[in-house]
Amino acid sequence: MIMFFIKKCLPIFLLFVAVQTIAQTTAIKGVVKDAITGKPIQFVNVFFSGTKIGTTTNADGFFNLSVNKSFSNLTISYVGYKTVVKRIVPQIAQEITVNLEQDSNTDVVVVSSRKKIKYTNKNNPAVDLIRKVIANKSKNSPGRYDLLEYQKYEKVKVSFSNLAEKLSQAAPLKNYKFIFENLDTTSFPGKTLLPVYMEENLSKSYFKKRPDKNNTIILADKKVNFGEFIDTKGISAYLNRLYEDVDVYQNDINVFTQQVLSPIADLAPTFYMFFIKDTITVGNQKLVKLNFYPRNPEDLLFKGNIYISLDSNYAVQKLDLSMSKYANINFIRNFRIDQEFEKASDDRYFLSKSTMKAEFALSKSKGFFGERSVSFKDFIINQPRPDSVYNSKPVFTELNADLPKSDSILLKYRHTPLSQIESNVYTNVDSLQNMTSFKRTLDWITFLVAGYKRLTPYFEIGPANAFYSFNPVEGFKLRFGGRTTEAFSKTLYLETYAAYGFKDKKVKYFGSAAYSFNKKSVYGFPLNYLKVSYQQDTKIPGQELQFVQEDNFLLSFKRGNNDKYLYNRFFKVNYVREFPSRLSYNFGFKYWNQTPAGAIQYTKIENGTPFDVRNLTISEFSTELRWAPKEQFYQGKIYRIPIINRYPIFTLRLAAGVKGLMQSEYNYQSVSLNFYKRFFLSQLGYADIVAETGATFGQVPFPLLTIHRANQTYAYQLNSYNLMNFLEFVSDHYSSVSIDYNFNGFFFNKIPLLKKLKWRERMSFKILYGGLRDENNPAKTDAVYKLPSYANGTPYSFALGSQPYIEGSVGIGNIFKLIRIDVVKRFTYTNNPDVSTIGIRGRFKFDF
Repeated sequence: MIMFFIKKCLPIFLLFVAVQTIAQTTAIKGVVKDAITGKPIQFVNVFFSGTKIGTTTNADGFFNLSVNKSFSNLTISYVGYKTVVKRIVPQIAQEITVNLEQDSNTDVVVVSSRKKIKYTNKNNPAVDLIRKVIANKSKNSPGRYDLLEYQKYEKVKVSFSNLAEKLSQAAPLKNYKFIFENLDTTSFPGKTLLPVYMEENLSKSYFKKRPDKNNTIILADKKVNFGEFIDTKGISAYLNRLYEDVDVYQNDINVFTQQVLSPIADLAPTFYMFFIKDTITVGNQKLVKLNFYPRNPEDLLFKGNIYISLDSNYAVQKLDLSMSKYANINFIRNFRIDQEFEKASDDRYFLSKSTMKAEFALSKSKGFFGERSVSFKDFIINQPRPDSVYNSKPVFTELNADLPKSDSILLKYRHTPLSQIESNVYTNVDSLQNMTSFKRTLDWITFLVAGYKRLTPYFEIGPANAFYSFNPVEGFKLRFGGRTTEAFSKTLYLETYAAYGFKDKKVKYFGSAAYSFNKKSVYGFPLNYLKVSYQQDTKIPGQELQFVQEDNFLLSFKRGNNDKYLYNRFFKVNYVREFPSRLSYNFGFKYWNQTPAGAIQYTKIENGTPFDVRNLTISEFSTELRWAPKEQFYQGKIYRIPIINRYPIFTLRLAAGVKGLMQSEYNYQSVSLNFYKRFFLSQLGYADIVAETGATFGQVPFPLLTIHRANQTYAYQLNSYNLMNFLEFVSDHYSSVSIDYNFNGFFFNKIPLLKKLKWRERMSFKILYGGLRDENNPAKTDAVYKLPSYANGTPYSFALGSQPYIEGSVGIGNIFKLIRIDVVKRFTYTNNPDVSTIGIRGRFKFDF
C-alpha cells in the first residue's frame, strides 16, 4: 500500500501543491511616471500596503514585485509626490502604470530652501552621514579586493533627437526613408530619437593588487562601420572618452573630458549641500536617501540622490547624478548618470549597472542623444589564478573566441538583449554602405571638413586649404596635389603635389611612396610602413607645425617682418612602427640641401673676410621613440586629433649627421626629450604642462642647431612662443617649461555677469633657458656662420644668455563657446629689434 501511494498518489499531491502555490502568487510589474511630464521616476518606493514587503523603481521607472501571499492594495510613495494606494487583484500576475502627482505642500526644491534657511555643515546629520561614507570608502571601493574578476558588457548608442518629420520627406532624402522609419520614442520620454550609431563590447577583467597587475580580455566587439570616409575607431575612442566609467568612490569623476567632484569625495562637504530626505527598506537592508546640490549652482558639480546603507559599511547602494542647467558646461542638456549596486558574497556592494545619458544640443530642440550602459556580472572575489591570466589571453573560457565571431558571442552572452530598433541600426548602416548616393554625400562632406575630395576611386585631391597661400618670398602661391586611396592598393600609398610662386617664379614639388607592411592605411593605427619621399619647397626655419600644413591659407596672415625663408631639397626615408601598448619608433634618414632666401643670409668669415655661403648640405640619421600610454585620438585625413586624457606622453629624439655621406658637410649629434601631461585639479580646472630639454654636440652652423619655435601669426599657438619672432633665438643646449592653465570658470562663476556668459579663465606661462657653447658661438669663433642680420647690419638672431626667455598670458576662454582670447606679455629680451612686448592672440577650440 505504501509503495502504491508513493507511485500513484504522491505525484498528484505534489502537482496540487504546486498549483496552489502558483495560484497564491501575487506578481506586479509596472512603471511609475510623473503625471505632468510623463517622465519615469526612479527610486520610488513600491510596497504592499501595511507590510514591509516592497521594492524601488529602477532608472527607467520600472519595478517588479512578486510574493506568495494574497494582497489587494499596493502603496506607491516618493518624497515630493502624493502617495498613491493602488487596488490590485490578488493571486494573479498583472501590469500597471502609476502616474504620480507632485505634492505642492512638500518642499523638495532645495534651492528654495536655501533662501529660507542658512545651510551649515555643523550639527548637520546629513553631513555627519556623508563623512562616514567618506571614511569607509577604502573598504567599499572596487580596489578593496586582493583578487577580483568579472564580466563586463558595454553598449553605446548615439541618436539624432527630434528631427523634423518634414526632413524625412524631403526629396533629396527619399532614398533614406528606411533610416527615418527606425524611430525610438521610448528611451527618453518626450523625445523622438533616430539611432545612427551603435557599438557593443563584451570583456572579462582580472585584477591583482599585489603585485599590481590587471588584464582585460576583449571577448566580443561590434560597432557600425560607415566605411572609409569616417574613422569609426576614432568615433568609438571619442565616445568612450566622453562616456568614461564612473567610479563614485574616486574623488573626481570624468565627464565629457572634464573632471567633476564626486559627491562622496574627501572635499565633498566643502562644495556640496546634503539633506536627508527619506529612509527606506530594500529587502532586509535599511537605506538612507540623501539629496545633494552644489553650493554654487554655476559650478561644475553634480546634483542628485544617493542611497547609503545603514550598516557598518556605509556603502553606496544606488545613486543618480545630473547637473544644474546653470553649470558651466557647453552643449549638454538632459544629462543623467544612474547606478545600481548589488551585494557581493562578503556582504559588500559592487556596481552592477551604470547608465549615462546626455543630449548634445545643437539648437533649442535638436541635437544628438548619447547613451552608454554598462553592466557587470559573474564577480569572483579572491580566487587565485595563474600569472598567465594577468599577462595574456587565457584558454580556459568558453568565451575565448576570435573577434570575427562577435555576433554569435554577443547573441549568446550579452547581458540584455537588443531591441528591434537597436538591431536595425546595424542593418541600416550596412545598407547605407551599398548606396552610391550616401558615399557621394560623405565624399563632399569630407572635402568640406578635411579638405580631400575623391577624384577617382583610386585618387583623391587635397588638401584644399593649401591650394592657395601667399608670403613675402614667393608671393601668391598656387598648389595642387593629392594621393592614392585604399582602392588603389592596401599596401602601396602614393602622394604628390606641385606648386608655383608668382613672385620668385619657382616651381616646387613633392612626391612620396609608402609601403604598409600590415596592409593597413599608413594613416591609421597601428602604423607599420616604410616611406620614401622627395621634396623641393620653401620652409620657415624652426617651424614644425603639428596639425596644419605650412601652406595653409590662414597661416599666410602674419605680423611684423616675416620674410625669413629657406629653399629646401629633402630626400627622406622613414620606417615607422607602432604597437598596441602605444609605444612607437621612427627610424629615419634625411638628405637636406638648403638655400637661404628672403632676409636670411649664410655668412662665414675666413681669414678675416666675410663671404656668403650659397647652400648647406647634410645627411642625417635619426631615431624617435614615443610612448603615450592609453593614448586616444581621432584619425583625420591628415593628422591625428588627440583626445586628451590624464596619461603622460614621452618623446625621445636622437639624430646624427655624417660628414662626407652624399656630400654632407658636418658631423654632429643631437638629443631631445619631451614630456607632456594634463594635470586634472578637480574644481580648480586643469593644467597642461610640457617640459623639454635638448642638446647638440659638435661644431655646426646655426641652421643645424635648435631654432626655437616662434609665432608671428595672430593665432595663439600652444606649442610656440607667441611673441618670439621667427629665427630670433638659436641654441645648442636648452631646457623649457610651458604651463597652460584652464580654471574652468572657478572664479568667473562667482561674478554675476560673467557666470551667465559662462566664460572661463585662462593663464599661461612659458620659460626657456638656452645658449651656445663657445665652439658654436659666432662671437667666439669664425668656424661657424654668423648669426643673420638685416641689410643695415642690425642683428635679428641671438643666442640666449644667462637670462631666460619668458612670456605669459591671461585670457578668457569659452567666448561664444568656441573662442579663446589671450593678452600675451613678453617679459625678457624686450630690446631686441622689431619685437612685440604685448599682443592679443585668438584661438578657436571646441570644448565642453
